[in-house]
Amino acid sequence: MPTKLKMHMLKLDPLLHGVQVDIAAIPPDITEDDALRFSRLIDTRLDAEQRTQIVSPPQIYPRQARVLAVHWHPEFIPMELIAARLAALYPNMQESLIIPTQHNELMSYGEYAGVEIDCYSHGFKRKVQLLLHFKADKLTDKADKLRSMCAHTLKYRATQLFEFLDAITDEIQEGQRLKAAAETGADEDLVEFCCIYGRKLRLLIDQRWTELADDMIKNKLVRNFFESLKELHGQRYIGRAQAYLRALKEGVKANFSLKYFYRASEVIEEARSLGAGVVIPHPEQFWPILLADYDVDGVEVWNPQSSQYTEFLINVLQRQNRTQRRGERPLLVLMGDDCHMSEKALPPAYQDPSKRAREIGLQPAWEDMAIRKSLIVGGVSRGQAIQDYRERLG
Repeated sequence: MPTKLKMHMLKLDPLLHGVQVDIAAIPPDITEDDALRFSRLIDTRLDAEQRTQIVSPPQIYPRQARVLAVHWHPEFIPMELIAARLAALYPNMQESLIIPTQHNELMSYGEYAGVEIDCYSHGFKRKVQLLLHFKADKLTDKADKLRSMCAHTLKYRATQLFEFLDAITDEIQEGQRLKAAAETGADEDLVEFCCIYGRKLRLLIDQRWTELADDMIKNKLVRNFFESLKELHGQRYIGRAQAYLRALKEGVKANFSLKYFYRASEVIEEARSLGAGVVIPHPEQFWPILLADYDVDGVEVWNPQSSQYTEFLINVLQRQNRTQRRGERPLLVLMGDDCHMSEKALPPAYQDPSKRAREIGLQPAWEDMAIRKSLIVGGVSRGQAIQDYRERLG
């Protein structure tokens, strides 16, 4: 049995403290409690309580008979637990297309495999992401090149965590800190608070490097580590710290070098050689990609992070299918849930509020009355999308 100290076993009173912290009282060196918090965060083993939490969703959807899930992240949660959660979520499921899309790592679920890969769009000089979907039996030795491309991208993408930590702690990054502080109203003590714990986190990562799973070397490790400090410093203070850190992270992401990513055209060419389906996710974040005329099968017109222009995107795709793409395979209208399964293993008090409600295959936009009008005009439905994309994947 794991001997880790679980977060939900700690006494947690998030409102116990005020909004000020005595910075001078924080030990600059790593304490035993710091090490325990970090151990909890990087331990991917699941105890009985966590496994029960994963397979027991707080809400079920008995009226949803069709499940389309082509944008979700298993992270370190075993597929058998994911299957059990899906069965609980949709007890009357009759038809489905369920494909995992781990960040920069090919993974399989049943007869399908997929990945969400970061790449570079040369035309407008921005990082973009693509969803690649396959029949799993097509990923033979011929897929070694794509696997290597994903592995390279995963390794490079992980370096952003260290740029983030540098922005939190290094003296030469003071300009970035001042900008983030001004945007969020963070005072000098709060900036120093984050700096102290940022140094601790960096040292803990270095000390425990060989124990870190690849999926842990991400920006979310910073968020999770600071969330664990609620037990010491209170919910309100850590909330302010997280707002400041989010602003700092956005600056790091905006300045992250793109030259080591593969071009989107290179990724698509390699994926197509393996019979992959290709979908553009998060179109609201990458508007120009819709003008790039890439060889893709469809566009994700809705997900929890990109939901403002769904009707507009549906109409644009339908217009393109009627005009520019006449005689070609039409662009598919798809939706995604962007569910991150590791959130389901955390105690509710530590879950990211923006990700807590996401579930694999849950896309309320299909039932939204305003959006349904646009879907009906174009002859689009969730069931039709499942059938059409299944046919393309072979």
